Amino acid sequence: MSGKEIKTNDLHMKKVLTLCCLLIIIPELWAQLPLFPTPAKQSVQKGNFTIHNQTTVEGQDEHSRQLAATLDKELQSIRLARKESKNTIKFILNSTGDQVKDGYRLHVTPEVVTLEASSPSGLFYAKESLLQLARAGEGTLPTCRIEDAPRYAWRGFMLDESRHFFGKEKVKQYLDIMASLRMNIFHWHLTDEQGWRIEIKQYPKLTTVGAIGNWHDPQAPATFYTQEDIKEIVAYAAQRQIMIIPEFDMPGHASAAGRAYPEISGGGEGRWQHFTYHPCKEETFQFINNVLDEIVSLFPAPYIHIGGDEVHFGNQSWFTDPQIQQFIADHNLKNELGLEHYFIRRVADMLTQKGRTMIGWDEIVDSGVSPTQAIVMWWRHDKPSQLVKALEQGFRVIMTPRRPLYGDFVQYGTHTVGRTWNGYNSIEDIYRFPDPIIHFTKNYEDQIIGLQLNIWTERIAQPKRLDFMVFPRLAAVAEAAWTPARSKECSLFMQKLPVFLNYLDTLGIYYFNPFRPEQHAEPGAPEKEDILQNG
Repeated sequence: MSGKEIKTNDLHMKKVLTLCCLLIIIPELWAQLPLFPTPAKQSVQKGNFTIHNQTTVEGQDEHSRQLAATLDKELQSIRLARKESKNTIKFILNSTGDQVKDGYRLHVTPEVVTLEASSPSGLFYAKESLLQLARAGEGTLPTCRIEDAPRYAWRGFMLDESRHFFGKEKVKQYLDIMASLRMNIFHWHLTDEQGWRIEIKQYPKLTTVGAIGNWHDPQAPATFYTQEDIKEIVAYAAQRQIMIIPEFDMPGHASAAGRAYPEISGGGEGRWQHFTYHPCKEETFQFINNVLDEIVSLFPAPYIHIGGDEVHFGNQSWFTDPQIQQFIADHNLKNELGLEHYFIRRVADMLTQKGRTMIGWDEIVDSGVSPTQAIVMWWRHDKPSQLVKALEQGFRVIMTPRRPLYGDFVQYGTHTVGRTWNGYNSIEDIYRFPDPIIHFTKNYEDQIIGLQLNIWTERIAQPKRLDFMVFPRLAAVAEAAWTPARSKECSLFMQKLPVFLNYLDTLGIYYFNPFRPEQHAEPGAPEKEDILQNG
């Protein structure tokens, strides 16, 4: 027997043993179904549906037939031996149905599985739920009825590839896992201090110069995504009902662009050289406008993230530059903070003209930008007043506070690599979010559009460490964003989590095991000075 066959058999036995132990020790597991995220409503009856060589997968219209064909291929590896009786899996897209967007119904009987939704996204999520059940049961589904819909419309994950670059195959793998978890937003942090990671044809030095280096090696060869790469990944995500939101950071976090085009740099001192764009030159705004034109052409999403945070780190030159000081006086901006806010408002207007809505970190709440033009990401967990202020001003808000939704934070008490802030971000704390802060959003629930896990990669240089910091915490984020509070129970989630860990094993993901924290050693981080808090 080959080494590959032995490894495959070992994985199979591990999955079977884990499921058997779970079913013996935790009889309520199948009562709640091994699904991630937990459905809003579910019930389990006696009996099961077996996927075998005579199982047919059908769709009633073009879209549902495409999904049926996809599922048929995905089930090939877990179909059981030939049976005498036929059974059927049916996809039904009912545009006049009563399900909300992304909602679906899944009904399993011994003879027929019915997947029904009133939107393509809902039908896709029904497929993903069925696929999870099929994988967990090795081709056997429990007879059950599921009626499901998400708690929040925005269920996001952000990957920072400016600090370290991981490449499109890793991104595609994460998109696949996000789709399985019913997550629908991939926020792509592509520009920052360490590297510019997206090809802009009008400004080639952004990649020939700006893409050189990363957080731990400023001379590392240039790494970036070509526009063809971007188109490929955007299409790949769309097939999985995932919207990609690019981030073009400004007016701060612009060092890579400033290295490439010093004429639009706003100065800065020491390690903060070129940290901001020059806030007064028309040449700067023409550059931004031209870059946005290319970004808009590549990303069909209605949103563009512009950052807007931590400008004070590197705006030292603003206080002494005669042109900048004269501009502040001429436009009655009062001070450098007023100039920063002017910059944000001008970019917001630019995006409005391009038919896009701006997203920014919670500093933009104070900029005077209209709530009709922007969405706020609340990230400063130590400033809940900023969340309340955003809501009171009428902004729609995405919750992404450092505690507990920053994935570069330590996730276990004995871990030493990563950030802490009066504690760390355990999977349990992520799962329980947003309940500990929900009182801040009282009477503004309609303005909270979702939540998101952010992975900043200063201390994450290798795919192995990236996986370790993301998983299995991403499953907790998915459930926090999808499952209604009344259907959440952390202890039950943790009891069924081994099923998700088995799934990660099949993908070769190097994850942190919260049940056996010593099983997988904590991967190290690149050596460099300690990092500042980033947004």
